[in-house]
Amino acid sequence: MESKKILILGATGAMAVYLIPQLLEKGYKVVGVSLDDVKSDNENLTYIKADAKDLTFLTEQLSLSYDAVVDFMIYNSVELFEKYYKLFLENTKHYLFFSSYRIYADDSPLSETSKRLLDVEKPDDFVTEFEYSIYKAEQEDLLNNSPYKNYTIVRPAITYSKKRFQLTILEAGVVVHRMLSGKTVVLPKSAMKKQATMTWAGDVAKMLSGILFNPKAFGQTYNVSTSEHMTWEEVAKIYQKIGNLKYITIDDEAFLEIVSSESARQQLFYDRCFDRIVDNSKILSLCNMKKEDLMPLEEGLKLELKNATLENTYYNKPINERMDKYLENHLKK
Repeated sequence: MESKKILILGATGAMAVYLIPQLLEKGYKVVGVSLDDVKSDNENLTYIKADAKDLTFLTEQLSLSYDAVVDFMIYNSVELFEKYYKLFLENTKHYLFFSSYRIYADDSPLSETSKRLLDVEKPDDFVTEFEYSIYKAEQEDLLNNSPYKNYTIVRPAITYSKKRFQLTILEAGVVVHRMLSGKTVVLPKSAMKKQATMTWAGDVAKMLSGILFNPKAFGQTYNVSTSEHMTWEEVAKIYQKIGNLKYITIDDEAFLEIVSSESARQQLFYDRCFDRIVDNSKILSLCNMKKEDLMPLEEGLKLELKNATLENTYYNKPINERMDKYLENHLKK
């Protein structure tokens, strides 16, 4: 029997780098699209360097009869996604759409039926236009209200992976770079006592592999996440234990001045300052997995950080420079 063929859009991202080996192990043929220049020595894996949101390119690729499309791309509005979703659903047998656990309102534990930010009354300072949690929910609705059923919606929690590490809203370009440089990381005070859920990308890949071509998953939505949760303060202490991270906490507004973006404000106050405890029982049942099968955060971070160096870690220059300046002024007082 001929192997199933899968198209992966965003094939070098945090989750895709673990998903692709899972799919190859199952005997699938994989074509990965990325802006990175990647080569493969596996006859069942082909990389294409291209813009995965180029409609002409996509139309040509989808004419090659893919059995599944795994879509890691971000469409920054529901209007933009409207240009793509029918193309996917009409030209493949199974389409995986990536939403996010950030769509949920402040309701914990988070099951697939928990309230979404889109559906609840929001404070005056909540910016809805082009807000990630809002347009992801609207895109979900577009799929659910369509006549198609050959899709699955996945809602990953925070996922750490090769070169991707998080601490509140900060990413590797600040957290890991400063940790390896022996510099102090500045964190927002209000988030530190809030519960966080961080999932190893290798576990996410197993769940995604279990979803693909599973008839029970068609037309369904799944939280794709670990069961473990802990406060951001406890997460910071794991980084401290593993990599000698130094950190201080400061007022939220002072922190946001350092990060300096409107999206950061939304992410901090309407995600990281919520308790994010995730109910993953639905995906575990589908994939015949147990909570004990999943990687503990400390072990997972240790695994991924062992290969982190200053040379291979992205450096977020603007945030780091503002953080250095804040600390310099703070230490003078």
